[in-house]
Amino acid sequence: MDSVVHFEIPASNVGRAKKFYGSIFGWKTENYPAMDYTILHTVETDRKTMKTKQPGAINGGMMKRSAKVKTPVIYMYVKDINSTIKKIKSQKGSVVQGKTHVQGKMYTAYFKDSEGNVMGLVQGM
Repeated sequence: MDSVVHFEIPASNVGRAKKFYGSIFGWKTENYPAMDYTILHTVETDRKTMKTKQPGAINGGMMKRSAKVKTPVIYMYVKDINSTIKKIKSQKGSVVQGKTHVQGKMYTAYFKDSEGNVMGLVQGM
């Protein structure tokens, strides 16, 4: 069974959104300027592996709102993005952004489900 491992929040004003979530929920942020991305630490993580120390908890990310990603995205961890994309297409889903290398051995993709929701896939975390 594939599990939920990450979420993303797009924002028109990332600085304002970081302040909002930090002040309300106490989330810590970590900027990745080269990727124009912010990691949202909702719980403590192992710095080496970035795995959460709290069972069942997930961390997320934040980026500038774009035409592809207008609303929050939930990511599922899969063993093979390409085979999962084939399954998505066979069930009347579509690809928004195909398999993309992120860092190290990690890849992501965006897809639309049968209801038009944009969701994410991650492989190699």
